[in-house]
Amino acid sequence: TTRAKMAQTQGGIRLSALCPKFLHTNSTSHTWPFSAVAELIDNAYDPDVNAKQIWIDKTVIRHNMCMTFTDNGSGMTQDKLHKMLSFGFSDKVTVNGHVPVGLYGNGFKSGSMRLGKDAIVFTKKENTLCVGMLSQSYLEAIKAEHVVVPIITFNKHRQLNKSAASQANLNAILKHSLFSTEKELLAELDAIIGKKGTRIIIWNLKRDKHGKPEFDFYKDKYDIRIPEDLDDSSGKTGYKKQERMDQIPPESDYSLRAYCSILYLKPRMQIVIRGQKVQTTLVSKNLAYIERDIYRPKFLAPKTVKITFGFNCRNEDHYGVMMYHKNRLIKAYERVGCQLKANNMGVGVVGVIECNFLKPTHNKQDFDYTNEYRLTMVALGEKLNDYWNEMKHKRHFQNPQMLLVEDVQKRPDQQWVQCDSCLRWRKLPDGMDQLPEKWYCHMNPDPEFRDCTVPEEPEDDDLLDQPT
Repeated sequence: TTRAKMAQTQGGIRLSALCPKFLHTNSTSHTWPFSAVAELIDNAYDPDVNAKQIWIDKTVIRHNMCMTFTDNGSGMTQDKLHKMLSFGFSDKVTVNGHVPVGLYGNGFKSGSMRLGKDAIVFTKKENTLCVGMLSQSYLEAIKAEHVVVPIITFNKHRQLNKSAASQANLNAILKHSLFSTEKELLAELDAIIGKKGTRIIIWNLKRDKHGKPEFDFYKDKYDIRIPEDLDDSSGKTGYKKQERMDQIPPESDYSLRAYCSILYLKPRMQIVIRGQKVQTTLVSKNLAYIERDIYRPKFLAPKTVKITFGFNCRNEDHYGVMMYHKNRLIKAYERVGCQLKANNMGVGVVGVIECNFLKPTHNKQDFDYTNEYRLTMVALGEKLNDYWNEMKHKRHFQNPQMLLVEDVQKRPDQQWVQCDSCLRWRKLPDGMDQLPEKWYCHMNPDPEFRDCTVPEEPEDDDLLDQPT
C-alpha cells in the first residue's frame, strides 16, 4: 500500500518521517530576519560552493513580491540539490584554509522558510540543469503527511527526462510554483550567468502581525531594510534588536547592506544587494589607535587568541566587541567591561575577536552559554578596560592639552581595499581617500602588490602583538 511505502524501513526498523509543520517550527530560531538571510549567504560563501559573487534582490512574479539569491558558485547535481532540500546532510570540509560556516545541514531550510513560505531552487553544474521546490503551500495543498520535495533535471540539450516520476515532479512544480511552463523554468536557469551557479527564489514573504511586509524595499532602492517601529514605551521610531535595550542601534541591525559589510571578518566574496556592490570592510583594520592583545585561557593552553582593540572611526555610538566564528559574525557590538556602566567609559571602543573555540547556537546569532563563554566575556571586559585606561594614560602623560581620545576626529590606522577581480585585499598608503567604485590590483601605488597573482601581504606585519 501507499502508506506502507511511506513508512520505509531499514533492516526492519522504520525510518523517521518529517512532518511538514516542522518547516515552520524549524525556521522560528531566526527571531531576527537578517540571520535567515545570512544563512543563505553562508551557503554561497562556504568552500563547497565558493562563489565569487552573490546577488540579492527583490522582484515581482505574477503579482507576488519575491526575494532572489543568485550566486556564481559551483552549482549542484540532482543528488546534491536533494540533500540541500533535505535535513541534516552536511558534508562540508575545509578547502585550502577556507573553513565552512555551515555545520548542521540546516541553513537553507531554516533560512528560506523564515523569509517566506515557499522557495524554488534553480542550479547549473556541468551539463545538468536542476530545479527543486521546498514549499509549505504545496505540502498544505496536497495534505502531505511528510515533507516531499519535487525535483526535475534537464540534460545538456535542455530536455527533460520523460519518465513518469519526472513528469509527476514537473507537474507539481508547474502547478504549485510561480512558473507554469518549462520555458519559464529554463528562463530562470538562464538568469544564472555562466555555466554553473545557483538561483533561489522565495515567495509568500513573511508579514508582521499587522499584515505588513517584514522588509522595507522602498526607503532605499539599493538596500533591504527592516521597517521602523513605533516604540510604545518611548514614542520613538526605529528598529532595534531585543538585546540592545537602551543602546542606539547600529545600522547593521536594520540595514542588510550595513550588516553584510561586517558579516565576514575577512570577506572573500562580493555581495551585491539590489544591483549595487556592498563595500565590505576589514573590521579589525578599520579602526583608529589599534592595539593588539593576547587572550591565554587555560582551557585552550597552549593555544592563544588574538584580540584587536581600537576606536570606531565612523560612529562612536556603535561600540563593543565584534565576535566572529570561523570568519562569520556571530555577535556585533557586544558591550563588555566598563561599557556596561552608564558612565561614558569605553565609548567608541571596538574589540574584534575570532572565537573558533566557542560553539555558536543554531541560528548563528549567539554562543552557547558555556563556562568557556563566560570566562571569555569576563576576559574581554578586563582587556577592554586595560585598553581604555591605557589610552587615557597616554593622553594624560604624553600630551595633556590633547583632546580626549574619544573626541578626536578619527581615521583608520590603515586603509585596505579589495580588488574587484581577484578579491585579494591590498593595503594603501595614507591619504588615498577617494577611491573609484571599482578598484583593481594594477591601480596599486605599491609596485610589489600591483598584480592579481601576488598573494596578500602578511597580516599585522607592522603591528606587534602586545600581550598583557
